[in-house]
Amino acid sequence: MSTILQVVEERRGVVPVLFLKGRMDATTSPEAEAHINRLIDAGEHHLVVDLSGLEYISSAGLRVLLAGLKRLKQCGGTMKLSALGPEIRKVFDIAGFNRLFAIHGSLDEALGAG
Repeated sequence: MSTILQVVEERRGVVPVLFLKGRMDATTSPEAEAHINRLIDAGEHHLVVDLSGLEYISSAGLRVLLAGLKRLKQCGGTMKLSALGPEIRKVFDIAGFNRLFAIHGSLDEALGAG
């Protein structure tokens, strides 16, 4: 079982997209947090996080995403999540995070949503 998290940052038009792959837990989530905070600190207001490669997310990982969402909302921004696998989606549903985040079935849907 892999205990690493890969964070790949790309731009789709003007929107930064973070692709998270692997496991997002107490050990690995600070890396995702650093990417999110760096983008917000650089003035980005809209962010898409693609979770298609995420195998596991812990409460620490959820907290990182929630903190990023709160920071973006303070400046009128948005964070959209895309392509949650069934296990990741179940965690979001159980935690109630499905009501906090804009969750899209695919990256294209997230990028096309207003």
